[in-house]
Amino acid sequence: MSADPANPSKPLWSRPLPLFVLALAGALVLFLGITGLRIVRAAAESPSRTADVIIIFGAAQYAGHPSPVLRARLDHGFDLFEKGMAPVVITTGGAGQDPEFSEGGVGRDYLLRRGIPERALIAETQGSDTAQSAARVANIMRVNGMRSCIAVSDAYHVFRIRALLERDGIAVEVSPRPESRPHSLRERFLAVLREATSYLAWKSGLS
Repeated sequence: MSADPANPSKPLWSRPLPLFVLALAGALVLFLGITGLRIVRAAAESPSRTADVIIIFGAAQYAGHPSPVLRARLDHGFDLFEKGMAPVVITTGGAGQDPEFSEGGVGRDYLLRRGIPERALIAETQGSDTAQSAARVANIMRVNGMRSCIAVSDAYHVFRIRALLERDGIAVEVSPRPESRPHSLRERFLAVLREATSYLAWKSGLS
């Protein structure tokens, strides 16, 4: 006599639905684990060649002044520009909660004050998140005949930025800002998991 599939005494692992859920969970853990390793590797990269443009991704600004994180990204981008890694810098980021100032505009003004010529600066000021800014920057690059970039952001952020820009046909080198990894192992794990989850959401078409 065959076993009844609805029999509660049947082992949990042998029922079709739990097997599917376990397989799905296993695939999810594997994807996040592999993606996490790729995020960590990207965080240790540095640009190996010059590019058409340096892209500095935005962070918070306060009443027209860059936050410490944004300032550190801008200073790193400035150093790359001074080394001749690219002749143009694009700053990114919309207004967020402050309609008077955008992250991209504040970044451009900061670099202008530091001495980068106005003709070498472009501000993307409409993007409300990383994906929107990447798409708008890719369009700016196409319009200006630019094909390659060096992307500047925090260490665990550059992997997703590269994926977003490469989708639009841009050749991408990454240059994480120094000292941007969290200090504790717990904070690093959570930061990598957050980025891996955001990458999964993008790959799944959810963001």
